[in-house]
Amino acid sequence: MLIHPQFNPIAVSLGPLKVHWYGLTYLVAFVAAYLLGVYRARQQPFVDRGWTRQHVEDLLFFAMLGVVLGGRLGYVLFYKPSFYFSHPMEIFAVWQGGMAFHGGLLGVITAMAVFAKRQGRHFFEVADLVAPCVPIGLAAGRIGNFINGELWGRTADASLPWAMVFPESGTDIPRHPSQLYQFSLEGLLLFVLLWIYARKPRQQGAVAGAFLFGYGVFRFVAEYFREPDSFLGLLALNMSMGQWLCVPMIILGALFWVMAKKDAFQP
Repeated sequence: MLIHPQFNPIAVSLGPLKVHWYGLTYLVAFVAAYLLGVYRARQQPFVDRGWTRQHVEDLLFFAMLGVVLGGRLGYVLFYKPSFYFSHPMEIFAVWQGGMAFHGGLLGVITAMAVFAKRQGRHFFEVADLVAPCVPIGLAAGRIGNFINGELWGRTADASLPWAMVFPESGTDIPRHPSQLYQFSLEGLLLFVLLWIYARKPRQQGAVAGAFLFGYGVFRFVAEYFREPDSFLGLLALNMSMGQWLCVPMIILGALFWVMAKKDAFQP
């Protein structure tokens, strides 16, 4: 049975300046998104539609704001609304943790919509460029969760070769390293599948729909191995909040993909 190494969450300390590993994973995510986005902009059909490096940089700026603001507000509204409504100033205490992927996704969608409107582009043109660039960033974030020893998994059989004790949980119970499951599924595997799918020009909206569907399915599955938030537990149908938030993603992803195949999102 493995023991979580309890990494020092601070990667670099320079006097009063402390750089956390989790912050570095965000940096990796944004750099990866930028490099992949520039590459995508040079491919068909984007190169024929006038995409440049500057467009990718502008879009990334909006997306960064969307991730941070949306992720924080999503956590506030989806996970602890009563607490934050009673303690509104705590909303700004981001150093205490508390970000939600689904909120970050809504923030990025809003950012893409603003960018598309400013550029006079179809929303799904922007979404199709961005979608394959996202999973590598998600993978980096899950590594950050693992380093921090947070978001640990549910109880696992001690005979499982990779079962791990997370001392941060306050117990010596063997658990699934669910952060690494999510790193593998919604990070690496989703990236590979989407990147292969997007290598050829597809109907507008198809890649974005595939991302929503794929992420929703992989996250839904991974949630069966992840310990539900202690302040929420399991909800209706013994599903976690993360699973319930994935349901509309799966439905919308499938709907968008089918509509895209029927050329419903052509300019």
